[in-house]
Amino acid sequence: MSDPSPATQPSRERIFLVVIDETEEMRVALRYAALRASHTGGKVALLCVIEPPGVQISKGVEDRMEEERREEAEQLIARLTADVQATCGTMPVVYIREGRRRDELLALIAEEPSISILVLAAGAGQEGPGPLITALIGRTGQLRIPITIVPGGLTDDQVAMLA
Repeated sequence: MSDPSPATQPSRERIFLVVIDETEEMRVALRYAALRASHTGGKVALLCVIEPPGVQISKGVEDRMEEERREEAEQLIARLTADVQATCGTMPVVYIREGRRRDELLALIAEEPSISILVLAAGAGQEGPGPLITALIGRTGQLRIPITIVPGGLTDDQVAMLA
């Protein structure tokens, strides 16, 4: 019996998924994921979720707000993509979705078998670990991948030592 060709073998490359936003904690998670990817020959994936407005507004205003949110998301992705490439030497995989962050994250994990690990950073303040971590903690048994939760208050040097 012959071995399957490399094209038919499943990828063994680790994909570290980070849900991006504007928080400092996310930057800690991203740095950790990029360093882990660099050390293990893996890649980073970025999930950006454009959430719907929380209030009812006219269609024209809603369209303009959506356009602005998308432009902001694209600018954030461009900055973070450059950071990832500088840290681990590869371009990240980018997913942009519209909807509720938790729902889109769970859907992406279910749909994309190449994702290996979800990396999140816990909030450093007294508000708790953050809404996404809080929402996922009760679902860990339902996920097909592990979650790495990094303390959000770590310095770059501390992250580098852990990764």
